[in-house]
Amino acid sequence: MRGLIVALLVASASAFTPIRTRSRGLRAAAATRRPASSSVTPSMLGVVITGGANGVGFGYADEFLARRHSVVICDVKDPAAAVAALKAKHPNGEIYGVQCDVSSTEAVDNLAATAKEKLGLVHYWINNAGINGGRRAFSELSYGTIEAVVKVNLLGSLLCTQAAMKLMAEQSGTIGHVFNTVGSGVKGGGTPGYVVYGATKRGLPQMTDSLVAELEKGVQGYDKKSTAGKVNVHTLSPGMVFTQLLLDDSTPELRKFPFGVLAAQPEEVAADLVPKILGVKGNGQKVEFLTTDRILNQFYKKFVLGEKSEYIDDDGNVIKRPDAQYDELGVKTQY
Repeated sequence: MRGLIVALLVASASAFTPIRTRSRGLRAAAATRRPASSSVTPSMLGVVITGGANGVGFGYADEFLARRHSVVICDVKDPAAAVAALKAKHPNGEIYGVQCDVSSTEAVDNLAATAKEKLGLVHYWINNAGINGGRRAFSELSYGTIEAVVKVNLLGSLLCTQAAMKLMAEQSGTIGHVFNTVGSGVKGGGTPGYVVYGATKRGLPQMTDSLVAELEKGVQGYDKKSTAGKVNVHTLSPGMVFTQLLLDDSTPELRKFPFGVLAAQPEEVAADLVPKILGVKGNGQKVEFLTTDRILNQFYKKFVLGEKSEYIDDDGNVIKRPDAQYDELGVKTQY
């Protein structure tokens, strides 16, 4: 497989110009886009992020706050520590936290009500909360684990999407965008070890396509209702992110490839995706971190130029930088 990749890349190398995607470049580019002042401006928008206390969700919140937008994060655990960390970094920012089990209708209703109260208007709602149940053969999973993954990833996305759509539909003259996070299995193919996770993620593009059709054309046989605010629904793909979700139960081989080639830190992914989220137009868009160009660029650097991963060593171990802290899995702590 790797030999085929190398052959294809060498054959197309003359027409391919590598792009720079290292973390330093991304952070520098993000810094140039950020306003110099952190004071409140009329351009401030309201953002809701589920699963926002850690990982890429926390990264999204950080990036939105850096752009002077107001943010509500939620997590199944009390997000107070995450909120405090974000407030310390953005002392003039508006950041609020809600404890919320996204598979609970009561909790989701409370999240929507809190967002309306704190933000006034919600322009972006990102369904980021998700679990994978661990890397295990399907036959070895407990019923409880299967149920939990389906409830968080699929039921949670359905409930939160409906709550967001209802909220946005009531916002007169406002355009709202709902993003559902897709993952492994979304483009077909198997996800051995993550059967339930892959099944739940595979359903989200279909859900999004169905919602886009309903929003644009209505449901046959029923009158299409007009709403005060316009609602758009999209998919969001952060790709492989160095979080507990990715590294838990991983092997040295997996960490070397594909993680060491394609995975990125949460802040890198957020720096790339938040501008894309803010720039999205229309309905039913697919916002991705691991675009075809990025994947080819990473393969080119690894298999043609022979560049080593800045995150994983030759033995499949996480490279721990001296200026950062890591947990027992090798996940870099964010606060």
